[in-house]
Amino acid sequence: MAARPRKKTARNVPACKPLRFFYWPTPNGHKIGILLEETGLPYEMVPVDINKGEQFEPAFLKISPNNRMPAIIDPDGPAGRPISVFESGAILQYLCRKTGRFYPKEERARTAVEEWLFWQVGGLGPMAGQANHFLHYAETDVSYARKRYTDEVHRLCGVMNIRLGKVKYLAGSYSIADMACFPWVRSAMKYQTLDEFPNLAAWFERLGKRPAVQRALALGKELRKPMTAADKKVLFGQRAR
Repeated sequence: MAARPRKKTARNVPACKPLRFFYWPTPNGHKIGILLEETGLPYEMVPVDINKGEQFEPAFLKISPNNRMPAIIDPDGPAGRPISVFESGAILQYLCRKTGRFYPKEERARTAVEEWLFWQVGGLGPMAGQANHFLHYAETDVSYARKRYTDEVHRLCGVMNIRLGKVKYLAGSYSIADMACFPWVRSAMKYQTLDEFPNLAAWFERLGKRPAVQRALALGKELRKPMTAADKKVLFGQRAR
């Protein structure tokens, strides 16, 4: 990639080669950063500047054919051979299997984690992303779209609030389900208050105090800059290449 990698060191984990973490400071990038910081796996962060189109470089497409970050390369993959993984949900599951943490082995507990992880991947993330797009980047009158997606984010916050009135964390115990949802709730707070959702607000505050979460949110913070007209041409209106 064009930018130079930045290294992070391991914390209380067996010696292993650092993963390469292809990253940009977005909610999906934060999800993987949180898990890496929580597990202490060694990694080097490789910035992928999506505003400049680095996600379309041939070398990156070999790792992430959907031209999206995040992605990882694990030099100590299955049978000791390197493996690359793209799609944030798949990365979370892979790293949890590798470390044996935050993803229970018992079937009922694991199913609960998967329910809420896939709920985020298929619902909260896409809906919050669309709401953000139409609220902050659309250049024409799209009041219907803005209402459609902000209403859906509001509904999803309500779903989380009900769940978190019964359990401390989404799947019962702290897991990748919480790590996946936290950055998207954080992103939605630019236009969605949590005042109506006290259980969700308490959960958000609880996760936000975790040192690993704070380190992950700080990762590459200096990379994020205001979007320009040239950036919008790269990011929006993409079609098959």
